[in-house]
Amino acid sequence: MHHTTDTATPSFSLSRYVEDVREFESAAGSTRHDWLPDGRTVLVFRTFEGGLTGDVCVAGPRTRAMFKNTTGVSRALMLQFKPGWSAQLLGVSASALTDHIVPLEELWGRPGDALRLELLAARSPSEVAERLSQAFALRAHHTSDPASARLARRAIRLLEGDEVRVERVAEQLGVTARHLRRAFTESVGIGPKDFARSVRLRRAMQLAATSKEWGRIALEAGYYDQAHLIGDFRELVGFTPSAFVKRAEGGGVRCGPGGLEASDFQPSA
Repeated sequence: MHHTTDTATPSFSLSRYVEDVREFESAAGSTRHDWLPDGRTVLVFRTFEGGLTGDVCVAGPRTRAMFKNTTGVSRALMLQFKPGWSAQLLGVSASALTDHIVPLEELWGRPGDALRLELLAARSPSEVAERLSQAFALRAHHTSDPASARLARRAIRLLEGDEVRVERVAEQLGVTARHLRRAFTESVGIGPKDFARSVRLRRAMQLAATSKEWGRIALEAGYYDQAHLIGDFRELVGFTPSAFVKRAEGGGVRCGPGGLEASDFQPSA
């Protein structure tokens, strides 16, 4: 079944919902993925050896790191949704996907499997992008943007900015911490405090790319001190920060440029 855009919203742009697009390929028949705790939902399209078979799965937000080794995957395309936006396209609350990897067919039924077959038949990355955009445009046309999701996204902008305390975020938004937590969990998949911890974790990893002064990294990333940083890493990742950096430097997946950006995912006219 091939979707058309006759009934889709003409102004639809997947870049409104997606913040990152990555293509991966396996150089030696095996691939390692390190999934750090995050408030992001990811759609993954994989093709297996020969490109004749594949699957489409949704990886929900994670509260703890997951380390996964796969074999037989030749290529993969990953769409990372902006936090607070995935529910409109996937049709389920983000909290229903937390710490789970679910085949798209389980969420959409037959249309999910039909999309998988369309992606397998695509002859180029740009055609994969077009078919994904068409499928999601049809979904977005029939959904609304609830107030809880808009509230969560406003909180996200503060937490990814300079604010680190959830209570102050709730105060700035004029809601109770309990109300914010409920909206956040439904729309993002994890609570605001867990999200704030994931923000600090990502900042620390970005800073560690150019420095190994963990005391300075801890303060700049928003931790109280180096001990706070190490404790969070042990609890959320299972490694000390330095041990995880060494693991990451040891290699994992190989990312091909692919020439794709979120703005490339537009339904054709």
